[in-house]
Amino acid sequence: MKFMIVSKGDMRSNDIQQTMKRYLTEFDLVYDVEEPDLVISVGGDGTFLEAFHRYVHRLDKTAFIGVHTGHLGFYADWLPKEVEKLIIEIAKTPYKVVEYPLLQVDIHSHSGKEDTSFLALNEATIKTADGSVVLDVEIKGEHFETFRGDGLCISTPSGSTAYNKALGGGIIHPSIEAIQLTEMASINNRVFRTIGSPLILPKHHPCILKPTANRSFLITVDHLTKQYSHIKSIRCRVADEKIRFARYRPVPFWNRVRDSFIADGNKTFRGSND
Repeated sequence: MKFMIVSKGDMRSNDIQQTMKRYLTEFDLVYDVEEPDLVISVGGDGTFLEAFHRYVHRLDKTAFIGVHTGHLGFYADWLPKEVEKLIIEIAKTPYKVVEYPLLQVDIHSHSGKEDTSFLALNEATIKTADGSVVLDVEIKGEHFETFRGDGLCISTPSGSTAYNKALGGGIIHPSIEAIQLTEMASINNRVFRTIGSPLILPKHHPCILKPTANRSFLITVDHLTKQYSHIKSIRCRVADEKIRFARYRPVPFWNRVRDSFIADGNKTFRGSND
């Protein structure tokens, strides 16, 4: 098996990276930066997102696993004290693949020459530095509302625990193929109205956002931010691709939620599936 390790870059993460690389190669695994079967993230969720986007072109061939050394490890299954056990598992045991849905974002320009597409593991956000964001929102080809406010967040089920949760959105189990559209400080008065609640859209309900005026927008896809102008529309939908996690032991999704936000060590969630 071919593997690659992405490190957060601090001393602790780099030490773990070098230790795992040394021992896994001694077990006759091949370190391959270009075409790894397994990508190991050593750090926090930011490191995991970096690893995902680095190998986003190989999602059907590459699986991901995380060692948590950062401030937040929602995607990481393993702790530094468990690295020796993880090395043996990787070397000796075939992993189980668990797949999570992703978000596809298609940005269309008026000229068509600047069209681009992205996949997001967590979310995409749309903001502007020029006053309020004003977007016509279409769902499944029909106009739903005109949004006015600070911006919109479109999240995946696994990303529903990130920025979406901070905005008051709901947490969605990743077995549900859906995306969630959540408002940022919408303007609601006797003149302007929005739904005011997060919208959960199934796979067959794409969402199209159309600017009502030609202005510049800041669009963030996970940890990557870029400014766009002359946007005709932004299409958001459940992606055809999925991320593949390598599981050597069951880590139920609700365990992750509990450990990340409740952290009650006296209670244990029992379960065997993500």
